[in-house]
Amino acid sequence: MRLTGFTRASSLGPIANFMERQGGSITRVFSGIDLPLAILDEPEIVIPLRDQFRLLERAAVETGDACFGARLGQEVRMKELSTFGAWVCSADTLLKAIERAHAGLNVMLQTSTNLTLERRGASVRWAIEFLEPETEGRHHNELLGVSYMIDTVRTYAGKRWHPEVVMTTRPARAPRTSLEELFNTNISNGHALTAIEFDFALLNCVEWRNSPEREVKGACDGPMVPQEDDMLGAAAAVADLALYDGYPRIDWVAAKLGMNRRSLQRQLARRGKTFRHLIDDRLHLRAQMMLQVRSVTITEVAVQLGYCDLAHFTRAFRRWTGVSPSAYRRAKLTSDAPMN
Repeated sequence: MRLTGFTRASSLGPIANFMERQGGSITRVFSGIDLPLAILDEPEIVIPLRDQFRLLERAAVETGDACFGARLGQEVRMKELSTFGAWVCSADTLLKAIERAHAGLNVMLQTSTNLTLERRGASVRWAIEFLEPETEGRHHNELLGVSYMIDTVRTYAGKRWHPEVVMTTRPARAPRTSLEELFNTNISNGHALTAIEFDFALLNCVEWRNSPEREVKGACDGPMVPQEDDMLGAAAAVADLALYDGYPRIDWVAAKLGMNRRSLQRQLARRGKTFRHLIDDRLHLRAQMMLQVRSVTITEVAVQLGYCDLAHFTRAFRRWTGVSPSAYRRAKLTSDAPMN
């Protein structure tokens, strides 16, 4: 069984503000693909990559923009693409930045995605490939992805830099004028991979402002991106996503993983888990994190986790930890208090 790829919500860039300016409803778009709108405030949360494809397609239909992915791509900044983007762009040279992107992409940001760099005479071709079989919205995601790559090069070559050509997987006879205006360069359709070509000498460029920034370590504060063979990790990630809409439903989680209820139950059973145990684990971890936020009341924690009242949440928390939520909060906040 092949699992879906995953990506961080941050890879959508400033999509909410962008949609508003385009006259579309981001709420309607999220509802159309059954994703919780709350993830817009949680950029490090991971979502199924196929849902990102579908979201971009819905957004294109909502705004009537056939170039939605490319147009959104003009707004993105690699340094703002979670810790991954900041880490990539803190490298000394463009070549080292690209090497970081290749090494960290599948671990820190997005799976089912490959980056390749190939020298072609005096030029290099930097390509992105999505292994996710989903086709709806794929070309929007490809052009969004290549926009992040262009912005990475601009970190070193200057903000006015443009690639020699942008290659797309769109049909060879597809219109090019709109994309050429957006990317301000030549567009070549009909390729196996989406890619950009640029001068080989640029690989040795240092950050164009000549203002070295603090080194960013290659780590993310958010949940891990599930790897392609990690069934439990994938189910846990989707369960975390479901928690933003209340108590997770097994049919919803299964559908997001591309299977039915019985298939999910069998996959979990092979790994010694039931769906209830999986959700209990996620609720436990989420409750502990939320209780460490002083501004959120314990009742609000219970409601956000889908409990009908505080008493039910308190009983569950005692079962997980042996102490009440209030006792856990007091102990945790006291131990984390700064020393005088």
